[in-house]
Amino acid sequence: MPSLLPRFQPRPLLRRARPSLLALALAVAGSAQAQSLSELYDAARAYDATYQSARSQADSTVFRAEQSRALNRPQVNATGTWSESRSDTPYTSPISTRSSAQSVGVTAQQALFNRGNDKTIAQSERGIELARSQLLAAEQDLIVRVVQAYFDVLSASDALGTVRTSKKAIAEQLASAKRNFEVGTATITDTREAQARYDLATAQELAADNDLAVKRLALASVVGRPGVEPKPLAVPVVLPPLLPADIEDWVAQADGASPVLAQLRLAREVARLETEKARTGHLPTVGVSASLSDAHTKISGETRAGAFGPSSGTGPARSLALQVNVPLFSGYSVQNRIKETLALEDKAQTDLEAARRNTAQATRSAFFTVRSLRGQVLALEAAESSSKLALEATELGYKVGVRVNLDVLNAQTQLYQAQRDLAKARYDVVFNGLKLRQVSGLLQLQDVTAVDSLLAR
Repeated sequence: MPSLLPRFQPRPLLRRARPSLLALALAVAGSAQAQSLSELYDAARAYDATYQSARSQADSTVFRAEQSRALNRPQVNATGTWSESRSDTPYTSPISTRSSAQSVGVTAQQALFNRGNDKTIAQSERGIELARSQLLAAEQDLIVRVVQAYFDVLSASDALGTVRTSKKAIAEQLASAKRNFEVGTATITDTREAQARYDLATAQELAADNDLAVKRLALASVVGRPGVEPKPLAVPVVLPPLLPADIEDWVAQADGASPVLAQLRLAREVARLETEKARTGHLPTVGVSASLSDAHTKISGETRAGAFGPSSGTGPARSLALQVNVPLFSGYSVQNRIKETLALEDKAQTDLEAARRNTAQATRSAFFTVRSLRGQVLALEAAESSSKLALEATELGYKVGVRVNLDVLNAQTQLYQAQRDLAKARYDVVFNGLKLRQVSGLLQLQDVTAVDSLLAR
């Protein structure tokens, strides 16, 4: 039976070729073209081993269910036997006998009434639903991992760009301090302060460059592509609204859409069916069996009077039987099995209730995180604007002699730090918005497309 779940074959691995100038040029050209989030997610879906494992597991449950359905289908077997025997009886007649027999036949069995088989089949069908829910959870997890790796690269790239811009501004301030010291309008302290800031910026640049390289490797390991260049957020940045705005609406949706809760509900249903199957231990089973065989027998022997010739015969045999099995006493095993399954059913219900509470708590926490981050973005946008004005005023004051070099350096640091924090906060808003949808079970492929619309073209 074909799988009910679509298959996505992983990308074939390319054979390693010798390095050449043409290959290097193609690699550079490929890495220069920025990739969208949807494109990288499609690549990760075909490459990620964790997601592919969940897909294969979901496919296998379909065939497992078919094995269970076979319990209510006819069972047909072909049989064949060959035997030869010899017996010696020296004190009776005949003295020895030899016989051989061959037979072939077909037997068939069909269950007519077996409630235990019915419950087993129902459990296997719940297993298909459980595997689909697990596959949905794996797909949501893959979306979150791809988006996180994607924005980690963008955030690290922005941090490196900010450090380099800051280093360039500090270098200009250092050159100005040296010129002023040479003409006698500034002290050596200004030069040393600027030099210290420049050396610190150099160290920060090295750390930021290494962090970006690590983040690129992490993204490549998720999507299976080297040299990935994510697209930045479009300018001006317009963050999506937080809808619905009521936290209780999110909690209510999570209770019905969360794949984790869906899996535990199915586990509770399987436990209930297990109890019903245990109760069938007191019920009778009814089946029918039929057989058709054809046998050939040959007998020869020897007596005191002499040997007698072989005799043989061939004859078909047919049978049809109705089998009824009524359990009377099984040493209290059925009763204790029922008690065991009832306890496990209570456990499944308790696990579901605990998960429901945890999901509600996680949804509320994610909602407050997104709302707080949106407020931080507004505050950092105001801080960036005011820091620009403060830097301009400080640079003007430095030129007219009312501010010192350290004031300019501090104002520059404040501006670039605000810009770095603002960029990261924007990424965090988008990412945690997806996390909120994942916790509530609403995350889907359309959300990846929605994030793509926020990126530069």
